[in-house]
Amino acid sequence: MTTPITLSALGAPLMALRIFADVYRHLPAPSVSVSTIYPNVLELAFHNDLDGFETWCQALGISLGKVSHGVQSGGRTRVLKAETSYSGGVVKLVGYATIPTADEARSRAEAAS
Repeated sequence: MTTPITLSALGAPLMALRIFADVYRHLPAPSVSVSTIYPNVLELAFHNDLDGFETWCQALGISLGKVSHGVQSGGRTRVLKAETSYSGGVVKLVGYATIPTADEARSRAEAAS
């Protein structure tokens, strides 16, 4: 039997979240995740909001060179990831955006013209 993790073990990500709620309250609200699996990590996720992801990267001083890019869901979803140290823990930013199919991209281009 393992000893359960205590709430105090989540102190670094919870402190970062508290600071963000004060200092960055004007920024776009992300989905927030704190987990006992990774007790030192605060994850901020942006679904279909890559502008929000970029805004938070800038606020936290994460350079574009530290952002990784990938795809998932059979190439239908773009995924951006970045990490930084903050308040004694790790802040992980994740941005998701749908990649339009060729037909959707063509329809949007036609509608704009």
